[in-house]
Amino acid sequence: MSRKRVIIIGAAGRDFHNFNTCYRDNAAYEVVAFTATQIPDIHGRKYPAELAGPLYPNGIPIYHQAELERLVKEFDVDECILSFSDISYQEVMGLGAVVNAAGASFALLGPKHTMLQTKKPVIAVCATRTGCGKSQTSRRVVELLLARGLKVVAIRHPMPYGDLAAQRVQRFATVDDLARHNCTIEELEEYEPHVERGNVIYAGVDYQAILQAAEADPQGCDVIIWDGGNNDFPFYQPDLMITVADPHRPGHELSYYPGEVNLRIADVVLINKIDSAEPDKVQMVRDNIRRVNPRAVVIEGASPIKVDDPKVIRGKRVLVIEDGPTLTHGEMTIGAGILAAQKHGAAEIVDPRSAAVGKIAETFRIYPEVGKLLPAMGYSPAQRKDLEETIRRVECDAVVIGTPIDLSRIIRIDKPYTRVYYELQEIGSPTLEEVLELFLIEHKLASR
Repeated sequence: MSRKRVIIIGAAGRDFHNFNTCYRDNAAYEVVAFTATQIPDIHGRKYPAELAGPLYPNGIPIYHQAELERLVKEFDVDECILSFSDISYQEVMGLGAVVNAAGASFALLGPKHTMLQTKKPVIAVCATRTGCGKSQTSRRVVELLLARGLKVVAIRHPMPYGDLAAQRVQRFATVDDLARHNCTIEELEEYEPHVERGNVIYAGVDYQAILQAAEADPQGCDVIIWDGGNNDFPFYQPDLMITVADPHRPGHELSYYPGEVNLRIADVVLINKIDSAEPDKVQMVRDNIRRVNPRAVVIEGASPIKVDDPKVIRGKRVLVIEDGPTLTHGEMTIGAGILAAQKHGAAEIVDPRSAAVGKIAETFRIYPEVGKLLPAMGYSPAQRKDLEETIRRVECDAVVIGTPIDLSRIIRIDKPYTRVYYELQEIGSPTLEEVLELFLIEHKLASR
């Protein structure tokens, strides 16, 4: 019997996981290609034979998503599987129309077929959109568990932008590990805060192998934290599902894939940023939660900001740098850096677009809605070099860094700058600590 021919439509993360869990060892299917988007320069490579398994001795080519229609026809494809996150429902069905018009079926894989089972209890932190505040929520959960004397291992949603075979299983326990794995700016933003807090974090490509390594971690493992990416749902079956929602984008929790999945399967929904959002927008998110998931515990939180040196901002013309993915496919036009600039009396927020070069200029062309903010894009050395040069060319008095890490350690900034920090602050009751206490009792970990 002939094998069903499949293309997996992705962005170097969920796509590889879907392949590994559903297709790698399944002789009924032949995955003829991956397509890629969102991540710069990810196409033109191969998913290597070492990871693809014996059915794919030559690996699997990765093409740009713009070639999807041609590929469906050329490879006589039967089915295309959408496997990336933070995409509007309009875009989902637009891709479906392209695939159907080319002759193939269009499908989405669900948790039943892609969530792996674990031996250790799992707390998942996911979101309804990129940039809701998952990372600070994960950090808060880790801090509360570490304070109870528990051994916590975090597993991060994949960010495999380099040598895929070498990144099969990555373990980060020290700052030296970050350097050894040649982490990008985006990876550092997610891994470094965990390492600084004293807990181990894993990431990579093969999440079954990662799970086995994490459960047997030499430092011990009582609880696994699934530290989600974008608005994807977990790769592991969670015992406690925490979903973060953003009232700066009310209604998006019901109009972006797969963010609504996270909302509907949540045990806890954290409405973040209520300190900077308009009350009616916070209420809209509350109403949407109640409508689709009335059983969820709702926690409200703020993201108060702190600035190293407000004098660098006050009365100055400032360039504001924010987290890259939050601005690009997250579609945010305001972040911690903007809030800090407004709070501390910046004379002007300088538009960097006319000074952008190379890969940064390309980012602005692809994502024009970013506006006057500079996304901290650093997926490659070339992109980091272009980011540095763009900053140098911007005519401003100072730079406000709103990214989770200190960019000055990664690139040269030739102007006065100050960093902005933000952590989760829960408002009222219930709190994450109260929710976690019940979780620990249920899993017989409360006495640790």
